[in-house]
Amino acid sequence: MTAKIIAHSKSSINGKEIITFELEYGRIIHSELMTHRLFSRNAASSRAIPIDKLIKLVEDGCAMPAEWGLNQAGMQAKGTHTNPTLCRETWLKGAKRAVQTARELQALGLHKQICNRPLEPFQYMKTIVTATEWDNWFWLRDHKDADPTIRLLAEEMLEAKRASKPIELKPGEYHLPYITTERLANRRLSLSTGDKLLELDDAIKISISCCAQVSYRVLDDSLDKALRIYDQLIKMSRVHASPFEHVATPMGYPKASSIDSMVLQGHKDSNGDYWSGNFKGWYQYRQEIPNNTCWGNDNG
Repeated sequence: MTAKIIAHSKSSINGKEIITFELEYGRIIHSELMTHRLFSRNAASSRAIPIDKLIKLVEDGCAMPAEWGLNQAGMQAKGTHTNPTLCRETWLKGAKRAVQTARELQALGLHKQICNRPLEPFQYMKTIVTATEWDNWFWLRDHKDADPTIRLLAEEMLEAKRASKPIELKPGEYHLPYITTERLANRRLSLSTGDKLLELDDAIKISISCCAQVSYRVLDDSLDKALRIYDQLIKMSRVHASPFEHVATPMGYPKASSIDSMVLQGHKDSNGDYWSGNFKGWYQYRQEIPNNTCWGNDNG
């Protein structure tokens, strides 16, 4: 289980921070992470990863609970089992049976979106999470009553957060996961991937592409690949807009003479703070995309 910060930025306007984590954890806790609605996230998909590759991932590194808690009424376990080795062996037997089931479904000619499902409890998955609001996550999950597996993830994330230093960005400068962002001596912002310097438009597209590629665990940060994926996301009849949420720029207030257009496309909460989607104080790039959400579906 790992938690790595791949982008950490701070608004020059109000000091508000935004963080993007790249997480790897057992899928058994994924549904709990998904309940946190202030998170923007993209995750590895059982519909996208080939069957043989996912089986190998399970065989090479089977995901397990962090603790083998004993049964009692309620949501918390009562102590831990005295023989954790036996618990692990029993869990691994289940993984082997799941692999066998996946192989049998594969032999029937079924698609990976079916064959991969029995493997999910034993799978490590990768997820990208971006947010401006982290307090509730750590308050709930870094706690003795939380599921021990998700608590372990929260501890890893908190350690990474405490060790990370954000780069300060002005309105019009962007928080860009998977892009190397540096402030040069002349206060210019340098954007690059590998050894290649990037223009802002290309950097945005590569960042969005890399966030989208999490669904199948293979990362290609080349511009050609980014442009292909960007076009696929935005030009399909149904826009796939979630990867666009990880890119953001500070809202230009309160120093602006009037509330800027970015704020007008967001909303104001009861505390007087401005939001764009699920981000406070940061304008979410998704909001730039026409038809990024369906409203008024005739079939609904």
